[in-house]
Amino acid sequence: MPELFNPFIVTGWLKWFYPSYTWKGRPENRSIYLTFDDGPHAEITPWVLDLLQEYKAPATFFVLGKNAASNQELIQRISNDGHKLANHTQNHKKGWNTAVDDYIKDVEACDRFIRSNLFRPPYGRITRKQGKLLIKQGYEIVMWSLLSCDYDTKLNCKKSLSVLMKNTKPGSIVVFHDSEKAAPQLKIMLPHYLQFLKEQGYNFATL
Repeated sequence: MPELFNPFIVTGWLKWFYPSYTWKGRPENRSIYLTFDDGPHAEITPWVLDLLQEYKAPATFFVLGKNAASNQELIQRISNDGHKLANHTQNHKKGWNTAVDDYIKDVEACDRFIRSNLFRPPYGRITRKQGKLLIKQGYEIVMWSLLSCDYDTKLNCKKSLSVLMKNTKPGSIVVFHDSEKAAPQLKIMLPHYLQFLKEQGYNFATL
């Protein structure tokens, strides 16, 4: 499948169009950067944390402020377990459909619950003006190298795993979701992917 039409892999032209965004981590020490979006979730996030603990795999959690507000104990556990918290907006707004001022306010609202200069736009959709303003305020906009597509309820998990394994490289930023919608797919893929990374001698790092 041509890269342009592969939903799992970031296309080169996107990186060229948004060069100030972070698309990969540091490759030293064969590091892989696991990230989880949309949580915390009262049931899914503890499952993820337990599995990460088993593999001694620190990760970065891009949380929604509205979920953090109602799951403060989980926010504390994420931090206590050695993971990093990051901003994913308050209400999961699509930047393309949101006025600039409203979008910036939604990002800032999430900061009431977590303190981080790392920000990932929901759906990866953010306008250039929104991005410039956030960077000016000191945010680092983090995108990804590989997308698991675990949010797709019709996902072919075997195919997704195959693509992830084939294209994983030192420095890869990989996206999963600790959300109710993604849970069935996540629970199939994440254990296999973590085992693969361990067998291949990769190390885990936070952004």
